[in-house]
Amino acid sequence: MPSNKHFLSEKKFGLDPEKVDRIVRQALIEDIGRGDITTALTIPKDKKVEAVFLAKEEFVACGLQVAERVFKIADQGIVFRPLAREGQKVKNGKVLARISGHAAGILAAERVALNLLSMLSAVATKTRQYVRKIEPCKTKITDTRKTLPGLRELQKYAVRVGGGYNHRMGLDEMILIKDNHIKVTDGLDRLPSVPKGLKIEIEAQNLEEFRHALRFKPDVIMLDNMSLADIKKAVKIRNNTEFKSHHPPTKLEVSGGVDLKNIERIASCGVEIISIGDLTHSIDSVDVSLEVI
Repeated sequence: MPSNKHFLSEKKFGLDPEKVDRIVRQALIEDIGRGDITTALTIPKDKKVEAVFLAKEEFVACGLQVAERVFKIADQGIVFRPLAREGQKVKNGKVLARISGHAAGILAAERVALNLLSMLSAVATKTRQYVRKIEPCKTKITDTRKTLPGLRELQKYAVRVGGGYNHRMGLDEMILIKDNHIKVTDGLDRLPSVPKGLKIEIEAQNLEEFRHALRFKPDVIMLDNMSLADIKKAVKIRNNTEFKSHHPPTKLEVSGGVDLKNIERIASCGVEIISIGDLTHSIDSVDVSLEVI
């Protein structure tokens, strides 16, 4: 049984090379198909060029190593030299990387590399905005499973680069009893036998459900779409002497209805976690271009 290594794990930028290559290869197959017809008909096979990735707006850079793998898988002879760091805030006009090699390989890989780089930078940028908003608080910003199909590994990486934390990577990493589980089982009367090493979280949609969940002493209780007033009450109840003896004490997670306008007020209530699906499911890619020089 896998451990929940991603849940509130330390912020590490590491990526699994095999998973990255699998994603990249599938994306290249999708885009190139049987071959880049236009390039094959217009560009000599031995033609070499130099190009740059150019930022066209201000954002947090993320995905340069992924972009490099796109070019290397398309053509091992391509040289990719990054000129920005992962997590670095870059300005409009910043050269992010220099690419040199056969024109055919560079042009064939261009769109996939740009798609991934611009999307991951957008995730990191949005995450950084949320993190900065609550800097005086100890609350942690986490993502959710609301990711683009097939791109979860990369999107959750971008959240880490932006300064956030990962919630569970998938359904096999922790026990999270949500409203539909409770409905299907006609109520939560007892907890299941929990395999060693797995955390358990229970969702509550109102204070009555919260009080019920708290009796089970779970690792986390998710306050789902609760009002600010009820979030404050939940924190106060959790902080009462009766529950202070829980070791470790139950953490509180707020989920649903969170945006940049209200996140400071939510964090100031004293919750430990705020999970935000918007970090990954509603992304406006940043503007990056590849320009031959």
